[in-house]
Amino acid sequence: MSDVMQSVRFSSLDLPNRFALAPMTRTSAEPDGTPNDLMAEQYEGYARGGFGLIITEGTYTDNLASQGYANQPGLTNDAQVAGWRRIVERVHQAGSKIVAQLMHAGAQFQANRFQDHPLAPSAVAPKGAPLGLYGDQAAWQVPTIMTDDDIRAAIDGFAKAASNAKRAGFDGIEIHGANGYLLNQFLSTHFNRREDTWGGSLENRLRFVVEVVRSVRAAVGDDFPVGIRLSQATVTDPDYQLPEGEAGFRRIVEAVRDAGADFVHTTDGAVDRPHLVDSDQSLASVAAGVDGLALIVNGGIDETNHMDIAARFPGALLAVGKKALANPDFVQRLKDGKEIADLDFAMLQPKATLSNERAWRARQGA
Repeated sequence: MSDVMQSVRFSSLDLPNRFALAPMTRTSAEPDGTPNDLMAEQYEGYARGGFGLIITEGTYTDNLASQGYANQPGLTNDAQVAGWRRIVERVHQAGSKIVAQLMHAGAQFQANRFQDHPLAPSAVAPKGAPLGLYGDQAAWQVPTIMTDDDIRAAIDGFAKAASNAKRAGFDGIEIHGANGYLLNQFLSTHFNRREDTWGGSLENRLRFVVEVVRSVRAAVGDDFPVGIRLSQATVTDPDYQLPEGEAGFRRIVEAVRDAGADFVHTTDGAVDRPHLVDSDQSLASVAAGVDGLALIVNGGIDETNHMDIAARFPGALLAVGKKALANPDFVQRLKDGKEIADLDFAMLQPKATLSNERAWRARQGA
């Protein structure tokens, strides 16, 4: 099965194969953001199912404006660190590595224990409607424009959360710079209408992203893997494109590398979607052409195309989402030649919680 099932050196991590679990929001932590046993069972199950690397769901980084969903886990205090430590230990015992994805919701804010109103680069709401899978909010709020102090507090939150993740025993950090959350908002000309040093030109829009990467690198030291997830699309706007096109996206990738990132994780509707305004290249192919970075690719990877994608991106990890939801043992099923199910979205109704998934599986006799 080519080399996709062979052990691989990724950044400084030795992994049993090239499959990663894509980060997926499940809103199943305790109300105060503490990870619990249900989450531990979930992540351990993916590790036992064969995924070489586990990437956690987006985890909020401060007790200010970063939380985006009710029952989202955090990495802001000792109780949350202890909860994650138990999960990390179980994943390690099952033979996998695990990295913490750090996320600030910004304008994509559906619930927050600390704030009633979102903060974002500009007073611009996301397109579309909030995600019913994660809450009952009928419409996005128009956010409050972040001050310089708000921006610095957000950067500091990422650094402190990264330090907490290292303390919890994680094997690395992935900064969430994709899908319409705060870092992606700073890059986006839809969200970012600022005229100061944080907006306007691509270099200015990049400034917040670069400062976050630098702060996280400083917090965890030089020998700890740090990466960033990047996209153009958001959770409610799959068609947004950077006006700077291929050269602009390459500049973003180079900038995060120079700021201290070890890897980039590209995500799109399909790994090979040519969606840059002036190019037939995909985000993944542009990132693959930048020296000095490891690569994770995500978007529509399944049992029918993983071999072709693995061959097209030698050494890259393949991050699997929907097929992993349907088959937590996706990797083991591939190895054994067993049938792989499609995702039944009834599993995620009425909300995408682990308890609802468990109830659905019980009804299926799974």
